[in-house]
Amino acid sequence: MLLRVHVTAERRAGQPSTKSEPTETLAVNAHGALILLAPPVEDTEQILIKNARTSEEQLCRVVYQGLTEAGRLQVGVEFLTPAPNFWRVSFPPEDWATSIKESRPGSKE
Repeated sequence: MLLRVHVTAERRAGQPSTKSEPTETLAVNAHGALILLAPPVEDTEQILIKNARTSEEQLCRVVYQGLTEAGRLQVGVEFLTPAPNFWRVSFPPEDWATSIKESRPGSKE
């Protein structure tokens, strides 16, 4: 789901050189998010995400690195423990059809 949520990413979570980075999501799902981070990002990096609105935190791992946008890297993160309510949105069921048939006047659909 495309959704902008303000978050803080604590980079290198649990290591001595931890640093916080304010950012936002580009998309969210029940398993994690696509966020923007300052490069470089390590493939094995663990990141603590804090939801700015709820102050809830979730430990994540990097699972994807994409394009650069305005000097920041698109990074897919996955929650280490399930947190389907972290974003406070309802996701459509998995069997939800992705295509919608258009009904036109006079059609037999």
